[in-house]
Amino acid sequence: MKITQLRNEHQQEDGEIITDSCLLIGKKMYHIECQSTDDVTMAIRMIEYDFAIGIEHAEKQGRGYRIEFPKSCVLFLRSSGNTPDYLEADVVFPDGNTYLYSIPTIKMTDYTKDSIFEKNLLMLLPFYIMRYEKKGHDFNSNPELFQVFLNEYEEIRVNLEEELTEIGKSELYTDLTKLIIKIADYIFREEDNVRKGIGDIMGGKVLELESERLKAEGKAIGRAEGEAIGRAEGEAIGQARGEAIGQIQGEARLGSLITRLIQDQRTEEIPIVSTDATRREQLYKEYNL
Repeated sequence: MKITQLRNEHQQEDGEIITDSCLLIGKKMYHIECQSTDDVTMAIRMIEYDFAIGIEHAEKQGRGYRIEFPKSCVLFLRSSGNTPDYLEADVVFPDGNTYLYSIPTIKMTDYTKDSIFEKNLLMLLPFYIMRYEKKGHDFNSNPELFQVFLNEYEEIRVNLEEELTEIGKSELYTDLTKLIIKIADYIFREEDNVRKGIGDIMGGKVLELESERLKAEGKAIGRAEGEAIGRAEGEAIGQARGEAIGQIQGEARLGSLITRLIQDQRTEEIPIVSTDATRREQLYKEYNL
């Protein structure tokens, strides 16, 4: 089934609305928002976003229109007992009829590592560590508990490697693993041992795959430039440039963006920039990267 990333900028008279992710899957529209904290105004925000999406894709039927809201949900990276299962609001139309606007919430804490792999929700893996953000001190004072934690992440690494590297998606494996390390560095910024433990487990294979990717990318760019400036000289110059470009743009630029998002507590944007090139370019411009 075809999946299309729809435009996430929607113009209104009082300004621009930017949604996290809007997809067309088959003939149905889906809208997903990520929240790092609970927000009691989220139902109103979602109505505003969904209405903007519906207006943009309204169908003209004679002299009238059909406006269909997307199928929406909110992913809460953090949640509490007060986080509802549904966001709801009563909407009263001019004819006096009242309709219930209701969309489901997805709570990161409801997903185990096993269920993430079973449902192929791999983009949730970088945020799995947030369930442990209050246990940094416990890990430092309890070596056995810390080892259980490290064993769990070793299992995650092995499963992720099996899922992706064997089917030719090593670049996605690299990106997800880097995100896991980045978010762990932020969550445990006061706990050096925990950061090092996660880095040691997740980082080795990343370096190996990244080296292979840059080498292949450098050779590809080298061949392209070599055709223009001469096979022998172009292969050497182009490959060197390609490796530099691939390393600087593919790693440093995205890495800098992720770091800035974490610093600004915009972690909900991280899975978006990993898959949405348009949103990634918007944030590059916003941060002057």
